Amino acid sequence: MRADRSRLPDVGSDPAFRFPFVARHTLHNGLQVRTVEHHTVPVVTMVVQVDGGAVADPRGREGLAGITADMVDEGTGSLNAIEVSEGFARIGAEYNVDVGADAMCFSLTTLSRFAARGASLLADLLIRPSLRESDFDRVRQLRLDRLRQLKDLPPAVAERAFLRLMYGEHPYGHLPIGNALALGALKREDVAAFHAARFRPSRATMIVAGPLSHDGLLRLADGAFSGWPEVSTPVDVCAVPDADQAASPTRLAVVPREAAPQSELRIGHLSARRNTPDYPALLVMNAVLGGQFVSRLNLKLREEKGYTYGARTEFDWRRGIAPFSLQASVHTASTADAISDCLAELHGIRGSRPPSDREMFLAKASLTRGYPRGFETAQQVARSVAQLALYGLPDTYFEEFVPRVNTVEAADVIRAAERYIDPARALTLVVGDYQEVAESLRPLGLGEPQLLPADV
Repeated sequence: MRADRSRLPDVGSDPAFRFPFVARHTLHNGLQVRTVEHHTVPVVTMVVQVDGGAVADPRGREGLAGITADMVDEGTGSLNAIEVSEGFARIGAEYNVDVGADAMCFSLTTLSRFAARGASLLADLLIRPSLRESDFDRVRQLRLDRLRQLKDLPPAVAERAFLRLMYGEHPYGHLPIGNALALGALKREDVAAFHAARFRPSRATMIVAGPLSHDGLLRLADGAFSGWPEVSTPVDVCAVPDADQAASPTRLAVVPREAAPQSELRIGHLSARRNTPDYPALLVMNAVLGGQFVSRLNLKLREEKGYTYGARTEFDWRRGIAPFSLQASVHTASTADAISDCLAELHGIRGSRPPSDREMFLAKASLTRGYPRGFETAQQVARSVAQLALYGLPDTYFEEFVPRVNTVEAADVIRAAERYIDPARALTLVVGDYQEVAESLRPLGLGEPQLLPADV
């Protein structure tokens, strides 16, 4: 029998995606534990997510959560930073820390036969960090050096300025790394006090994924973290802003950079929360507008006009109201024209240019065709469950994602854009040569610009 190579095989339907069952437990000290069986390879991932990222930074101490998280693996008990690193190496463990707007996330991945040792070391670091003065001075200096580097990067300058304009003095208005003034004033005692107040089991969630039963994964967590003492003192919780509280009245802001060959652009405003029921429609809308290479914005600014190497849009999701932003780096001479085209695209997605059938197909495909690849490893699964905990999403969320995206229609995209995207109240931020672009910006009707320093 010979194969018929004159025709392609028939394309069947996509197989349904199944996310593994998530079991929930609570230790006697209040620590929430979620376990997920993952039997593909003999690897266990443990994630401990502590409430309070940048949003927990007191005013004037911006960056405190970030530096505290960085200090955790600098030593514990009789172990210094080098010995902690050697302890990870002996069991082939990968340790990571990530500080976001709403939480600090500590993860450790190791072979399942070393899981108990890895969990014990992770618990020691989180519960009993040394927080030595010499380590604090070194870590703070590294962060100050990084801040100096970021001042020379237009995208980093734009990101910092955009958040401050969006949220004002609310902690969402600064990056987790903080600022040089606040970091320079921090003391080791501030880190110790922050750790004592924020690192408590009742405000943390642990996720364990690996090739063990749920009972085995729970025993792993309980054996290492049952001794984590709960703190009875209340903890300050910063209220998350809504759109009306946080919206900036500024329509145009500029961070001058003399002789800059390009203008770094940010256009947007506060928009939606991560747990909005309109999330699937917003994802499809974003993919059509600027969330993929073949999006309207990139095709217009890059392929048609040649203003930039790439332009995109995104939502910077968080528990509270999140900013929607359009981002591009364009030739200085094209700054005003690029802004005009960007605003026109924002208007178009609201209904004057409805998404075509092909745009809808490409947008949905970009969101769904490779979706299962995001859950192949224990680390990916554990981090995904951490997102469920962070945003209060149901355990069925990932299984329902693809069907929900595929049911989004063009009318849903327009409705979501009309509700969450408003060019009339969008802030336009330019990081670039103000003297070169000032006159060309006036006809845009955005008003007089607010001039900002580079270290806003």
